[in-house]
Amino acid sequence: MCGKDGRPSTKTEVLVKDTRITVGQTVTTDDDGYYKVTLHLHNDNVGDPLLVEAGGEQQNFKIQFDPNDLETERKLRADFGSGCARDLGPPQWLFYGLGVAAVAIVGWIGLKISRKRMREEQRRRKGQGKRQK
Repeated sequence: MCGKDGRPSTKTEVLVKDTRITVGQTVTTDDDGYYKVTLHLHNDNVGDPLLVEAGGEQQNFKIQFDPNDLETERKLRADFGSGCARDLGPPQWLFYGLGVAAVAIVGWIGLKISRKRMREEQRRRKGQGKRQK
């Protein structure tokens, strides 16, 4: 959960509730704004309405999972707030900067190789000229 300033909302209560059978749990976000709720649901809970409420906001979901998959943890992600900087990934300027740097390095290497070949060609020509005399 993030605040409007993009920073994690810590110590915020989050309510997650299956509204059809009124099973729910309230938890508090950690220092990074994350929360985890564990509900004991059965296969007949698939499709039940799920209410998630935090910081005065509400989101409604339907409980979805594969009833035949008994191994995989059944998860749902519900994000609140806007501008979570950590969710945006690296800034775009970083990719452009790395691209420009890569082009510059490849260009510099190409220039070095080209100059080396030119010098070798000149030496070879000079060597051929001396043999002909």
